[in-house]
Amino acid sequence: MALTVAIQMDHVSSIDIKGDSTFVLALEAQRRGHRLLHYLPGDLSYHHGRVTAWAEELEVRREAGNHYTLGETARIDLADAADVVLMRQDPPFDMAYITATHMLEMIHPGTLVVNDPAEVRNAPEKLFVTRFAGFMPPTLIASNRKDILAFRAEHKDIIVKPLFGNGGAGVFHIGPGDENLNSLLELFTGMFREPVIVQAYLKDVRQGDKRIILIDGAVAGAVNRVPAAGESRSNMHVGGTPVKSELTAREREICEALGPELKARGLIFVGIDVIGGYLTEINVTSPTGLQEINRFDGVSLESDIWDAIEARL
Repeated sequence: MALTVAIQMDHVSSIDIKGDSTFVLALEAQRRGHRLLHYLPGDLSYHHGRVTAWAEELEVRREAGNHYTLGETARIDLADAADVVLMRQDPPFDMAYITATHMLEMIHPGTLVVNDPAEVRNAPEKLFVTRFAGFMPPTLIASNRKDILAFRAEHKDIIVKPLFGNGGAGVFHIGPGDENLNSLLELFTGMFREPVIVQAYLKDVRQGDKRIILIDGAVAGAVNRVPAAGESRSNMHVGGTPVKSELTAREREICEALGPELKARGLIFVGIDVIGGYLTEINVTSPTGLQEINRFDGVSLESDIWDAIEARL
């Protein structure tokens, strides 16, 4: 079937074609004969009961420095003009992001939005994971400094991070002798109204933070991300190194617990993070990792994702 696919994303000019998952999703859609449209989150509007966007025709190719062509900009009615919307802009998961989910919910599922926008809104990455607390490391979500200091007194070695942060930004490792926790909490209080998330530090992060991709609730592949020397974050854009990986029995147990709920919620493309057998995040907004897994395992996960999308239609 030939579909019209609208991709709500950060501008295509900004992506890294060697690692970007949206890029290979677009390539695969194009290979299947689907028509691509490109628009930015800020180009989305609600007007007299209709959800519209200022969109451009998009053509993509794996050619460094010349990886896209955009056509003329036109205002489209997403319910009429698109069969599928890929919601692929990067977080932060802020009120702008939440507003976009409300607007896209107005057209879903008549126009299939991937992932389901209501479920994206209901599943912020560091909160949704608490539904599976048996797999998590010791975790506190709080604003009250007494609670945070008591948690630190109990666990000594901790990680502190914004509740709605992304990409490793604002993640701090506070060791037992570190005197900066109070200053850090003052900084966070000045920057955010939300609670912070505090977790027991997992020393196994030195061996890597594993990203596992689930497609329509089923395990599709995994890549280990090893942090650089002197760095507690494993995100690849801050120097983490991707390493080929297989799933452990514990990781399969985690995926088997999550899979049915992800599928039921219409969360077709999900990336979970596991450190030392502990589930730390469930990424449903704009997961990454497809290209790294493809290279290590000789697969095409974007093809599997499109198979799942087309099956829904």
